[in-house]
Amino acid sequence: MCHSNVRKCLAKNLSTELQRERMDTYISTADPSVLLCLGMTAAFGIITFYKAKKNQVEKRCISARGLLLLFLLEILCFVMLKSYIGLILFSMACLICNIYLSVQTMLPVDNKAVLITGSDSGFGHALAKYLDNLGFVVFAGVLNKNGSGAEELKRSCSHRLCVLQLDITSSAQIKEAYLKISEMVQNTGLWGVVNNAGILGFPADGELLPMSVYKQCMDVNFFGHVETTKMFLPLLRKSKGRLINISSMAGGIPMTRFAAYGASKAALSMFSGVMRQELAKWGIKVAAVHPAGFKTCIQGTSELWAKQEKHLLENLTPDVKKDYGEDYIEALKNFLLHMPVHSEPDLSPVLDDVLHALLAKSPHGLYTPGKSAYLTLCIFCYFPLWLYDFYIGKLQSNKSVPSALRASEAKNKNT
Repeated sequence: MCHSNVRKCLAKNLSTELQRERMDTYISTADPSVLLCLGMTAAFGIITFYKAKKNQVEKRCISARGLLLLFLLEILCFVMLKSYIGLILFSMACLICNIYLSVQTMLPVDNKAVLITGSDSGFGHALAKYLDNLGFVVFAGVLNKNGSGAEELKRSCSHRLCVLQLDITSSAQIKEAYLKISEMVQNTGLWGVVNNAGILGFPADGELLPMSVYKQCMDVNFFGHVETTKMFLPLLRKSKGRLINISSMAGGIPMTRFAAYGASKAALSMFSGVMRQELAKWGIKVAAVHPAGFKTCIQGTSELWAKQEKHLLENLTPDVKKDYGEDYIEALKNFLLHMPVHSEPDLSPVLDDVLHALLAKSPHGLYTPGKSAYLTLCIFCYFPLWLYDFYIGKLQSNKSVPSALRASEAKNKNT
């Protein structure tokens, strides 16, 4: 029994020695690219963890993506290890991934101060709560300081959040908000301005819309944001902060029934692009956000629709009213009724993009949160217009036909 145990022990030691010799032989005869690959893998892993450690907002996202890329690239390297091609590809991929992770790296919140207009409801309301929860100092501009949206913010948010009366079509209120914020932030400046306030108007054919609707959309969706931006830029220069304009998918592509709204949002998008170029020398980064359809309160209420429809009908000339027909105009309300059905209830894609624009070291110039937002923009930019028109027509299917066209079709069928 004793001799048997001795033999087993000797066999085990011999096996261990043989394994060590094989490992030493493998290392001594291995392709040098193996060691280089392992070294680069370790370096890339350390960089990934370092970036994740410094990051305070997207730590898990950066770690997961970095480790996944590391694993896939290492497999690629070893598959092609017979030559230095694998090492070269791995090196290039590591460089690209490092640049990508640098773009994703977020700055610390550190009580950064942000002004958000239109915080009564919708994106602005949700964003004010979201940023407050992350530790920002939020100045929530509202149209009605005593309204339900403002009261909800006061009740549910921290002491850092300050609700401000701010109608962006009022120069006096913009000035008053500026003086109050300047007094509170003093020398640190204001880190971010999120121009979010906006109105939709009554979605109808451009010919039907009164000029007052065009002017109102431009006043709120464009001129108000321009004036707010001009007022607060001195505070943004102090902090080398961020200017974020919430435009719309309709501001980047033509969409039927959005002549007034789309034109005002397109103006805001162009303003964002120009400001991005001009303010870069001051260290201010500018971003435009083009959300797709999300469930907010921008479409208004049935009472508002009735009022807008009445205003529209009162301003039509007899010829236009006859050609379109009142039944066609009344059917436009169906579009408003179906908007919430085709809209996304989860606002987090928009909130996440705004957060990225506020804190990313290298934010994007354009964000397109929501289903089909980027796809639709690509179809408009890179494909023939007839294809885009067909696509958007199917997307916005409208079976209503003006009265004059129905009469013409009926006449052609009878002849």
